[in-house]
Amino acid sequence: MPTTSSLIGRRDEIDRLLALVRAAERGEGGVLVLRGEAGIGKSALLDHVEQAAEGCQRIRASGSEYEGEMPFAALHQLCVPVLAHLGTLSTPCRDSLLVAFGLAEGAPDPFRAGLAALELLATAAAERPLLCVIDDAHWLDAASARALTFLARRISAEPIAMVFAARDQEPVPGLDELPGLTVGGLSDAHARDLLAKEKTGTLDERVRDRLLAEARGNPLALIELPKAGGFALPTPSPIASRIERSFLSRMACLSPDARELLILASADPTGDPGLLWAAARRLDLDVPAASAAAEASGLIQFDTRARFCHPLARSAAYRAAEPKQRQAAHRALADSTDPDTAGDRRAWHRAQATAGPDEEVAAELEVSASRAQARGGVAAAAAFLERAAALSLDHGKQVERTLAAARATLAAGRTDAAAELLTSIDASTLAVPQRASVDLLRGQIAFVQGPDGAVRGPEIMLRAAQQLAGRDPERSREFLVAALEMGLVVGRAAGVLDRVLAAAPPAGPPDLLTALVRLTAEGHRAGVPAIREALTGDDQGWTRTPALATVLAGELWDLGLHRTIVDWLTRTGQATGSPMTVRLGLSQAAVYAVLTGNFGQAMAAIAEEEAIADALGDPPQLYPRVHLAAMRGRRQEVLGLFAEATSRRTGQLTANAHWAMAVLHNGLGEYPAALEAATHAIASGDLFLTGIALPEQIEAAVRCGEDAIARSALDAVVERTEPAGTNFALGIAASARAMVNDAEDEYVAALSYLTDSPLSVQIARAHLRYGEWLRRAGRRRDAREQLRAAHEQLSKIGLEAFARRAADELRATGEVARSRSAHTYDRLTMQEMHIAREVAAGATSKEVATRLFLSPRTVDAHLRNIFRKLGITSRRQLRDMPDLRDAD
Repeated sequence: MPTTSSLIGRRDEIDRLLALVRAAERGEGGVLVLRGEAGIGKSALLDHVEQAAEGCQRIRASGSEYEGEMPFAALHQLCVPVLAHLGTLSTPCRDSLLVAFGLAEGAPDPFRAGLAALELLATAAAERPLLCVIDDAHWLDAASARALTFLARRISAEPIAMVFAARDQEPVPGLDELPGLTVGGLSDAHARDLLAKEKTGTLDERVRDRLLAEARGNPLALIELPKAGGFALPTPSPIASRIERSFLSRMACLSPDARELLILASADPTGDPGLLWAAARRLDLDVPAASAAAEASGLIQFDTRARFCHPLARSAAYRAAEPKQRQAAHRALADSTDPDTAGDRRAWHRAQATAGPDEEVAAELEVSASRAQARGGVAAAAAFLERAAALSLDHGKQVERTLAAARATLAAGRTDAAAELLTSIDASTLAVPQRASVDLLRGQIAFVQGPDGAVRGPEIMLRAAQQLAGRDPERSREFLVAALEMGLVVGRAAGVLDRVLAAAPPAGPPDLLTALVRLTAEGHRAGVPAIREALTGDDQGWTRTPALATVLAGELWDLGLHRTIVDWLTRTGQATGSPMTVRLGLSQAAVYAVLTGNFGQAMAAIAEEEAIADALGDPPQLYPRVHLAAMRGRRQEVLGLFAEATSRRTGQLTANAHWAMAVLHNGLGEYPAALEAATHAIASGDLFLTGIALPEQIEAAVRCGEDAIARSALDAVVERTEPAGTNFALGIAASARAMVNDAEDEYVAALSYLTDSPLSVQIARAHLRYGEWLRRAGRRRDAREQLRAAHEQLSKIGLEAFARRAADELRATGEVARSRSAHTYDRLTMQEMHIAREVAAGATSKEVATRLFLSPRTVDAHLRNIFRKLGITSRRQLRDMPDLRDAD
């Protein structure tokens, strides 16, 4: 392999790239993103590393400025050379790629396609290390960008090197998180060497100095600017524009047919020579002469793919054309494109060839949008619909298409672009249903734009519901419920939830909206039965609002119902492939596992949710981690999560963080701090959170001697728990009365109620409180029995702070608590815990890899770490570890 550079001034960059390739040849995957301005030499570095990687298979893809809306176009380019391995893939991965590439029906998503591409490339790399080069990454279509960045984060255990090149001023979501190398300008000495190499020695020295100053070390500028300006340089202008001018000057010397051919090639991002020659013949071009002249100019190369010498050359050719020339080129390409195999591309070319409104083309674009959306190409669907709206003759269709384009744009994650589309609609001219649809979209857009928008979003949706109240009451209620779910996220303190409920009709069908209106107006004794009826009725209305339903199940103190909803979410998410449904199910499964004391299961669910979030490029859900860290008594972890949660400025998440701090401080015996945190947690009256935070406030208040606070909190607990009537609720109420009234019979009652529930955490804490009370009453022997049970159970579950508190109390009775061996999950990361549990249950590496969006080799690497940490040597030994099995 070469170790020296044929590129002037790029030794450090080449050494970094060659190190990446050498690592891949050793079986260690890696990725590098070259960043820099146009013409700085990124493509030259890619070419160099391709030539140098003699021991690797080499495959290449590139983004295209004019193909950014075509889903999975770049991923398809990259995978084509290794598609011979498609038949060896697992069925889900093979099907995902076939659907993504339009070869089978279905609705793929980028991270599933990325996982499938990972398996495909890893299979190819098993024969020989693989170098993947992706040029012009700033122009990647959205689906490919997500799939490729997902893939790049997961190749560490594969013999694969990936190198991206992207302009530094055009960020690509996910790409900035990958290891990067900024390619800067050449030094003055190296710039002079390059000018000398390019044989520009006839330049006047003053002109040479001005060239060097203007080029600022940009290699392409140093090569092209002399051709553009010579001795009489134009007024200085942006480098990219000046370089394009150089390409234009070369085009000006060509024959009309050669120029037409370049325009035609610039309008076709696929670079398919067959399509290009067919379109050229439709324009009556002299193909042999035109192609020879175009190649001789150095602007383009024709082989298996038409390829411009630089992206700026393509841009220059396309932008230099007159509008009629561009339209003619697109028309010829559309007429040469097979409508059966490439209908979407044909529609796109037809749209670019149309100057004015054209309903036929608009309708064709609408069909293409449907196809693109079915294939997971929401960005393409949005582009098709936006163009369809622009070509619409009928005002009503134009509005509907614009709304559809805005929905697709929002789904593609481009909230600002979606908002911009809505500004083109004059809502004052619309009928009420359409105006409400506009407000619905504006509310959804505002909600995802940031903390301030999270409050405005539900408010806008409330306005839409009020517009529809008289005309379409059923749809109005749907809008109100959607606003309620949004209101849960921002928290009750923002007032959104209460304003939505105030706007709801006082009477209505027995649904969640009516139940919440009753809860707010009449309190828990009237509201709790109404909520139970709405959640457990025959129609299972909660399936339409599962996020709201999980919170309300908590308000009912009904773990059985909560588990039913979690199971439904898991099944539905897996059946539909909806990432958001799966993530909600996993997050709630983690909360259930925390409440029932199965911390290993909680860690596994959190790890899986984080894997999906990472695949989507979204932040993971924080509240399950907050709950788990608080129960485990991990001070530093809770403090870190508290800071992160409060920085997100989301009221409900902040309330979760305050509850977690209350639990942490109660476990550590820091009661004043616990009281302050619990008071913050209940201040806004959030559903469910207020209920579980009140007992923490009572415990802290009693220990701080704040009797008035404790009695007020007890009244609130009784108001919430008595109408619920579950063992969970009755046990919590009895425990609260025991602490406030100093009543032994209530301590006994609390244990009686809770022992019949799966709430091992609450059972253990009830033993601890009773044991502490007995010790303070001077009944040491009785206290030891309760404290021994508390310490054993708390230690077994992993409530470390509370277990230490129980141990301290035992010592005060004259008995030393027995130490327990560490839990399996104390030695493993959350991801390792998930892998260990799956393998212990009999899953293969491939099955685990699919769930965690990893490669099987990465799973095997994690298993080796797991074996080392646990002191075992085989998968079979994992099955004998009780911490890796779910509790019954």
